[in-house]
Amino acid sequence: MTILAYGLYFAALVSAALLLALWMARVYDGLPALARIERGVLRAAGVNPDRSMTWPAYAMAVLAFNLAGFVLLYTLLRLQGALPLNPDGIGGMAPDLAFNTAVSFVTNTNWQAYSGEAQLSYLSQMAGLTVQNFVSAGTGMAVALAVVRGFTAAKGTTLGNFWLDLTRSVLWILLPLSALLALFLAAQGVPQTLHGAITASTLEGAEQVIARGPAAAQIAIKQLGTNGGGFFGVNSAHPFENPTIASNLAQCLSLLLIPVAFCFLFGRMAGDRRQGWAIFAAMAVMFVAGLAVIHWAEVAGNPLLGQGANMEGKEQRFGAMLSALWAASTTAASNGAVNAMHDSFMPLSGMVMMVFMQIGEVIFGGVGSGLYGMLLYVVLAVFLAGLMVGRTPEYLGRKVEAREVTLAVLAFLSMPLGILVGGAIAATVPQALAAVQDAGPHGLSEILYAYSSATGNNGSAFGGWGAALPWHTTALGLVMLLGRYAMIVPLLAIAGSMVRKTRAPVTTGTFPTHGPLFVTLLVLIVLILGALTFFPVLALGPIAEETARAAGQSF
Repeated sequence: MTILAYGLYFAALVSAALLLALWMARVYDGLPALARIERGVLRAAGVNPDRSMTWPAYAMAVLAFNLAGFVLLYTLLRLQGALPLNPDGIGGMAPDLAFNTAVSFVTNTNWQAYSGEAQLSYLSQMAGLTVQNFVSAGTGMAVALAVVRGFTAAKGTTLGNFWLDLTRSVLWILLPLSALLALFLAAQGVPQTLHGAITASTLEGAEQVIARGPAAAQIAIKQLGTNGGGFFGVNSAHPFENPTIASNLAQCLSLLLIPVAFCFLFGRMAGDRRQGWAIFAAMAVMFVAGLAVIHWAEVAGNPLLGQGANMEGKEQRFGAMLSALWAASTTAASNGAVNAMHDSFMPLSGMVMMVFMQIGEVIFGGVGSGLYGMLLYVVLAVFLAGLMVGRTPEYLGRKVEAREVTLAVLAFLSMPLGILVGGAIAATVPQALAAVQDAGPHGLSEILYAYSSATGNNGSAFGGWGAALPWHTTALGLVMLLGRYAMIVPLLAIAGSMVRKTRAPVTTGTFPTHGPLFVTLLVLIVLILGALTFFPVLALGPIAEETARAAGQSF
């Protein structure tokens, strides 16, 4: 029954993603019926939609737009106490927390070192966070398009127009899907109101303040844009964010929908749909393997606590199975929303979630970012394949040379730099260690998970870890920037280099990149690089904790 349920979920996901990829291909090719609106928006902003950009110009547009978004959001958060749409009278955020939050939402990380219902006004939620949910996701989608053009377009010097790609992503993909999902969630009982909190009397006669607000709209884009930042502090475990089994399944499908669709869009843009299926297959194999481990660990539970599934930190209405599916999906998809507390999962489950983030959020990953992150591994895979057969490596008819490999390695190094260096400093500085809740290997896992999540632009965390300490609000903000832009800029440079190359004809010696052999090679490259880089610290954290648990010791 479990396999059947998972099978139906994946069948629904793939079917919906195939349809969405068809629509995305038409949108990005340019639909005449939509062109007048696109051009009107861009010309009102002073942008020429007909000007195609070289990779440095595209990168500068991305960075300038994101910098402007950061400044505006930071200012809004600091001044929210003096601004309207604040019925509960919430004051402005502290400087370090406002910095962390602004960086978090601009980089599509949506890390929450705050509790939304207690520390954000409605104006900040709607005009600040929700807007960034759209445009940060749109930025990732636009960058993915530019990178794919570098690999698939005819020989040239440009990668498209960032402003046009961003506009199309937001107007014709994210907005319509979000409107539909928001209406469904509101029908399921998710609040969508501008009224403030209400006070209710409990059965014991005490008074309880119940927060509410315009939640449904933000939750829809938080999932579809792989943002993950919840309206309420406990995210999708809150009954106002995720009240029913139907809302849970709809959100779980939504957070993977666009990342999966990008795989199939890639095949269409490459002119060979098998290429997209190969990328999808590599991602799916790793996802299913990780989900199997999490499901097994959570259903088996901890014998030290008695027989039965591990239900600590989980909602009864979802149980171990739906919690396992969500945990695998949200950490694989760079989403970060949670419907259970990951701190309470079994050690091996926590390890799988960390690995999903540490390899660069490429197992489906974020909207756009998962695909361009996987193309980084594709470059390394075809390079190694070329070395093994003694030929100059090629991908989609274009030669992969020293420049592309060097840039790919530089992009890859952003992950260990943010996770291992940032985590090592946090494990030794007293101000940072104050955030750790538990002793032993689980305490190390808390640090490792946080810095993996921030560098991978995921946003989830082990509950109980002191994310709001000034040290971590500052340090995690910096590694979020590293994880986002140290990946984007080198990949745009790779795309700019590849698009200038002449396609080589396919010969009998060409290594095929659409079959099982390539899928296997790509999976092995992802896992080997991840294992070599992060296995030692994983051995000291979740692996040591699992070994101790098997010996009868818990933390």
